[in-house]
Amino acid sequence: MRLFLVIFVFLMLILGYVDFLNPAHVALHITQATSIDISVAGLVLFSIAFGGFFVIFSAGVRETKNLFLNWKFSRQQKKESKIQEMYTEAVNSFLSKKNKEAMTLFQKILILKPNHVDSLLRLGNAYRIEKNFSEAIRLHKKSKNLDEQNKEILFALAKDYEEAGRYEEAVSNLREIIAFDESDLNALTKLRDLSVLLGRWEEAHSIQEKIIKSNLIYSAQGMSEAHELLLGFKYEVGKLFLENDDLEQAKKYFKSAFKMDKNFLPAYIGLGEVLINENKMEEAGEFWEKAFLLNGNHILLFRIEDLYLEMGQPARIISFYQSIVRRDPSNIVNKFYLGKVYYRLEMIDDAYNVLTSIEQHEGRFPDLHKILGLIYVRKGKPVQAIDALKKALHLNEVVKIPYYCPDCDYHTQEWSGRCHRCGRWNSYNASPIIEGATLAPADSFLEVKP
Repeated sequence: MRLFLVIFVFLMLILGYVDFLNPAHVALHITQATSIDISVAGLVLFSIAFGGFFVIFSAGVRETKNLFLNWKFSRQQKKESKIQEMYTEAVNSFLSKKNKEAMTLFQKILILKPNHVDSLLRLGNAYRIEKNFSEAIRLHKKSKNLDEQNKEILFALAKDYEEAGRYEEAVSNLREIIAFDESDLNALTKLRDLSVLLGRWEEAHSIQEKIIKSNLIYSAQGMSEAHELLLGFKYEVGKLFLENDDLEQAKKYFKSAFKMDKNFLPAYIGLGEVLINENKMEEAGEFWEKAFLLNGNHILLFRIEDLYLEMGQPARIISFYQSIVRRDPSNIVNKFYLGKVYYRLEMIDDAYNVLTSIEQHEGRFPDLHKILGLIYVRKGKPVQAIDALKKALHLNEVVKIPYYCPDCDYHTQEWSGRCHRCGRWNSYNASPIIEGATLAPADSFLEVKP
C-alpha cells in the first residue's frame, strides 16, 4: 500500500510538470448544458486520481473484510477450543463415574452449541444411567436427526428404549442399523437377544442362522456357543409349533436339532412328544429307548417309564430297565432306576434285592436310602428302616429325585429343555448320586409313587 502511494505521488508530480509544459485546455461536459474548462494534463491527472481513489477504496474494503473475517474466525476458533476442552473434561468425568458433574458440563456445551452431536449423545447416555429414559430418548432423537446414519446414536437410542421397556421401538432402531450394515454383529446379536426376550423364537432362529452363515464369529469358542444357541432356538421353534398342533413343522425343527447334535436331549423329547400327539405311542417309546441307548441321559427314562405305565404296559418298562442293566452291569444308576420302578409297582422284594445290591456305594445316595427305608418299613424291619432313613435325611413318604442343572446348580421338579436360571439348553441332569455336594431341599425331588 505504501509503495502504491509513493508511485501515485511521483506520477502526480510528473503530470504537474507536463501540465506546465502543455497549457492547452479542453471543455469537459458534465451535462448537456454544463461544461468545465480544464487543461489536458489536469484531465489526465483527475482521471488518474479518481482511479487511484477507487483502487485505494477497493483495497480498503477488502482489507476491512479480511480483518472482520479473521476476527470472526479467531473468535470461532476460541469458542471451538473452549467447547473441546469442556467436552474432554465432561467425557473424563463421565468415565470416572462422576455422572452429575459430566451432565452439567455437557449442558454448558449445548448452551454454546445446541447441535453438538457428541454432547447430545453423551448427555443422553448420562440421563439413561440416571433412569431418566424420556430425556435420554429426546436427546438421542435430536442427535439422530442431526446425523441419521450414526450407528452409535442408533445403538444408544435402542438401549434407551430397551431399558425403558419399549422393546418394539428398540427392535425398530436395531433394524435400521442392520439396514445400513447387514454384517453388524453387535446389532444382529442385540436384535436376536430382544427376539428371545419377546419370545419370537422364529426370528431369533433366523438371525442366528444369518450370524453363523455370514462367518461373523472368528473364535472356535464363539462359534461353539453360536451353534449351541441355534440348537436351543430350533427346539423352541419346534416346541412352539407343537403347542400350536403344527406337528409336521415341529417334527422338522426337532429333527434338524438332533441332526446337529446327537446328544441334544430336548430335541429327542420334543420329537417323542410329537409322536405321542400323533397317537403313535409305540413308536414314541421305541424312539426314546433308542435315544437313551445313544446318549444315556436318564431323563429319558422318566419319559419312557411314564409313557409305558400310561399305556398300561409295566412289563415293558421293567424289561427295558433289565436290558440296560444287563448291557452295563457296573452302572449303579441304571440299577437304581430298575429298583425304583419295582418299588413304584409294589414289587417290594424285587426292589429290595436290586437296591440292597448297590447300598454300599461310597458316594452319598440319599434317594436310594429313602426308598430302602420305606421298603424296610413295609418288611417290618424298623431298625434297618431307621438306619436307612437317617442316611437319607429329610424323608417324606413321597420319594423324589431332582432335575438339576450342573452348570448353575438349579434344582426343579419340572423338566424343561432350557434351564430357567442360566438359560442353557440341554443342561438338566437327573442322577440320584450326589458326589461331594450338599443336600438339596426335601421338596426338590422327583416324585416316585409307591
